[in-house]
This record gives sequence, structure tokens and C-alpha cells, in this order.
Amino acid sequence: MQTPKFFALIIGTEILNRRRSDAHFEFITKTLLKHNHKLTGSFVIEDDPQLITDTIKFIASIPNSILFSFGGIGSTPDDYTRECASKALSDGKLYIHQKAKSIIENKLGDKAYPHPINMAKLPKDAKLLDNPINGMPAFYVNDRFFFMPGFPQMSHPMVEYILSYIIDDGKPTYRQTLTANCKENVFIELMSKVPDNVEVSSLPKLYDNGWATTISISSHDKTLTNQVFERFTNLLNDLGIEYKIGD
Repeated sequence: MQTPKFFALIIGTEILNRRRSDAHFEFITKTLLKHNHKLTGSFVIEDDPQLITDTIKFIASIPNSILFSFGGIGSTPDDYTRECASKALSDGKLYIHQKAKSIIENKLGDKAYPHPINMAKLPKDAKLLDNPINGMPAFYVNDRFFFMPGFPQMSHPMVEYILSYIIDDGKPTYRQTLTANCKENVFIELMSKVPDNVEVSSLPKLYDNGWATTISISSHDKTLTNQVFERFTNLLNDLGIEYKIGD
């Protein structure tokens, strides 16, 4: 796979109506950074089967996409994600995963029936993810689309495992940052000339004593990052604009 694009799908009406606070977004962004990756997009959606299916399809349509999905893989009537994943990524059917079935039966005994055993019904060719808390497995499809519980205590260790043992680390990113006492329009012409393989961002802020703009330059090439960054410091020096280097 070429450079992967990571997406988070956070499923739960209770988050949108503020009965619960999201605990996944900040964790995902920080954990990806530790492995030299970044988040391309994040979706928070309600427990609507068609919306879940369509969102998974959209993410899967993006080249080199990798999905971390949280929520909706339990055994209650509002847990739609297993079926939606099959509709979006496979043949729309669910199959008894024999290993998952054995795990659930061994953990719950007679209490595995009639409802918890439904968690063993997974998309075709799904693989299992161990659950470090209660043993009920999560699953993934095509080594790219990972479906985990909504509970952070269960899913976050799974993400750590995925990024350590299933998905390779990305290339290191080299970043240079400065904050200048000016508006961002000072940099527009220079920003338009930055090479495509260099990421540049500007963040303006208005303080009581005037404007300040933070410029961030990054790429996988340390020498190129430093060269592009020097263009910005040279511009500021030529214009006599004060700035400081660093976050």
C-alpha cells in the first residue's frame, strides 16, 4: 500500500445528543502521530444503518484508506455495525465465525444464548481482534477496516495493537514552525510556491496588540523542510518583521 489515509468512524447517537463525550478523536490523532501517521478524516454519526453503511462505503472508496470504527458491534438491537460492514465491504451477509463463537461460549456459557452469540456473526472472511477487557472479540476486514467497541478501555488497546503489529509505521515527518507579528497575507505568494511534497499551514490569531501568524512547514525530507522554512525566515528578515521560531 502507498501512503495510507486514516479515518475514524465514531458511531453513537449518545455522543451527538451529548449523553456521552467522545473519547476517541484525541486518542487516535496522538497515537497515529507516534507511528508517523496522521488522521485524514473523522466522522461522528448516529446509529442509523443506512448512514453507517454509506459512510463505510465512502471511506472504502478512497484509495489507501484505513478505517478505525468505534461502536455498534454488540448484541443489542441498535448494534448495526457488523451488518453494515458486510453490506459496505462484502456480500451483505453475516456468517458464524467459529473462533468467535467458541470464545463467546467459553466466556459466557449458557448466557451466550440467545443474544450475545450474535456477536459471532461477522462479514465473510473477517479476522478477530482480541478484547483485553471482557474477551469479546472485535473484528477487521481486508486488513484495512477495523471495527471495535465504543468503549475506549476496550478499543484503544486494540488500536495500539493494530498500529504496532498490523499496520507498518509511516516515514518520519520533519517540521519547522515560526510565529510572526503580521497577518497571514504576508505569506500568500510564498505559500503558493511551496513544492507539492511539502505541507504548509498558516494559523492567524488576533491579539489585543495586533495580528500574529503561525507558519508550519513539514515533509518527509528533512533537508527540503529546512530549505522551504528558510524561505519564510528570509522573507520576514527582508521585511523587518519580528518572529520567533518554535511552537
